[in-house]
Amino acid sequence: MQFDPFVIPFNIGLNFILLYTVIRCVVWFRGLSRADKLRMQRGFFGTPFAQSLREIFLESLLHRKILKTNFRLGYMHMSLAFGWFLLIFFGTIEADVFGTRHLNAPYRAIFFRFFNPEHGRMGFESVYGFLMDLILAFVLSGLFLAIIKRFYSRIVGMKKTTRLKPSDKVALTALWLIFPSRLLAESFTCGAYGTGSFLTGTLGSWLASFLPAQQLAYPFWWLYSLSLGTFFILLPVTRYMHIPTELFLIFMRNSGIKTGDKTGSYSEVEVFSCSSCGICIDTCQLNTSAGITNIQSAYLMKAIRNNSNVAEIAHNCLMCGRCDQVCPVGIELSPIRMIQRRAGENDIAYKNTYKDYFRTRQITASEKPDISPVYNFLPEVNPDKADVLYFAGCMTHLTPSIKNSMVRILEASGLNYKFIDEDGGACCGRPLMLAGQDREARELINYNSQLIWKSGAQTLVTSCPICYKVFRESYYLDVEVLHHSQFIKNLIDEDIVKLNFLRKRVVYHTPCDLGRGSGVYNEPKEVLTHISRLEKSKFEDDKSLCCGGSLANMKIGSQKRSLIARDAAAELTRTSPDILATACPLCKKTFSSATTTRVADIAELVAEALIVSSVKRSTNKKIFSAKELAAIS
Repeated sequence: MQFDPFVIPFNIGLNFILLYTVIRCVVWFRGLSRADKLRMQRGFFGTPFAQSLREIFLESLLHRKILKTNFRLGYMHMSLAFGWFLLIFFGTIEADVFGTRHLNAPYRAIFFRFFNPEHGRMGFESVYGFLMDLILAFVLSGLFLAIIKRFYSRIVGMKKTTRLKPSDKVALTALWLIFPSRLLAESFTCGAYGTGSFLTGTLGSWLASFLPAQQLAYPFWWLYSLSLGTFFILLPVTRYMHIPTELFLIFMRNSGIKTGDKTGSYSEVEVFSCSSCGICIDTCQLNTSAGITNIQSAYLMKAIRNNSNVAEIAHNCLMCGRCDQVCPVGIELSPIRMIQRRAGENDIAYKNTYKDYFRTRQITASEKPDISPVYNFLPEVNPDKADVLYFAGCMTHLTPSIKNSMVRILEASGLNYKFIDEDGGACCGRPLMLAGQDREARELINYNSQLIWKSGAQTLVTSCPICYKVFRESYYLDVEVLHHSQFIKNLIDEDIVKLNFLRKRVVYHTPCDLGRGSGVYNEPKEVLTHISRLEKSKFEDDKSLCCGGSLANMKIGSQKRSLIARDAAAELTRTSPDILATACPLCKKTFSSATTTRVADIAELVAEALIVSSVKRSTNKKIFSAKELAAIS
């Protein structure tokens, strides 16, 4: 027998999803910019192609990242994905080697036992049958975990799973039926013919002992085919579209294509590559500390796919980057959220508080020569020449002890420096970007760029990680941009300043924008190691917790921010250190009211450790003693 009508649902579903995927990928490719098209074309004929195949094997099939994060969840995904792949791969070989003909149609491999019911009685056939049973058992073990996870997520180490829409539920039911129906179809067939191995043979013999195995096998072959066909047809309108889309995303990413700042083919591919695995839900502090459970990245991706209004979800986020770090697919979640913020700017209630005020007060240089031609609150400044510029930023001005500590360190260095915003100045522009108001941010960027250029400086130092990130990524400057922790480390390495050892037990909190946002992890810890006993925390580096004070979220109130801050501070101070150190003025300000442990910035601790004789006092700037600095902080 070469064909049977029950294979029709499978054939229809398979041909549909293959055709749909090819057409969709062609549309996405055509939507790329010319430069990205060239990148992808080169990627298919070079090293990126091999990298993509390796990543597909390690991440799409083995789910290596999930295994490292959560072994039980990783095993569940791996057994379903890799196990299914093995069934198809070895099933194809089985049909070719043991079947009646070569180069069989796909359905011949999928339903091999139906068309070859007497296969596996002896010799190598029985060995191969054992292998196929073993793979099927592997898949079923993962399916068992998946079913339990849907009703009791903690079985795989998750606090919460994603909510499903009706089409997802139907597709999930079809997926759950595929492998049990295959098991029963093959078992009844094996029971009727006395074949099969340890799984299908044993189960088949038992079922055949009290049921009409030959008559019951056929309905289950139909169920198997219908389950496969239904699942394939529903793929494009469900979250399971991530299965083929993720493969295309990997090739695009390894070819050098990035998200950008506007919706495009690549960001759309990323959205459809989200598997709604729920890992981002558990890692989000808005969920774990503040009880906000409907705004995480999985829900943002889902809302975008469904063409829903995402304004509320897009803006209710700390933008800490914890979800980016743990996403097993490698989706650039924060950039996609920023795209949605820009797209929905006109729907935001606070849209005019900045924009309309400044646009109505624009004046020209001819009307008032001493005022900037951009905005009347930005004075025209001709800064003194300097080798090093220090930009404190808005939040550092609100935590003067950090600013004063940096002044003391700069004075001690003896370098020719200029405190560019000593008397106040323009914001770096990052808060406006986070609100989706790029045009207004660009006007501030242009103003600051002029000041920096006029100074002739070679190095720009900032205390705020937010400023550091935006100066590096959004400004076009011919200067070296350093966070003050990096600058201080350079001073120590070059023996420019002398420091005492403070003999304090210190735990370090990595600020989001400095660590995950900018990749600065080691320099702050090296500075702290030089002056204190630095203790480890399980929330270090890319696992760092957000303080909750993020300027990126304008939706949550102070009460929920306090909950996040208290939980984060409690985790960081479990070992009762003398000092909770950070490298961000906003983090210091937020944590100070959330814990009884002393909270200090790295700059403050270094200023306290300065050997007095090394300080070169300035005639026009006050130098603060360690005692004064401690009192201020």
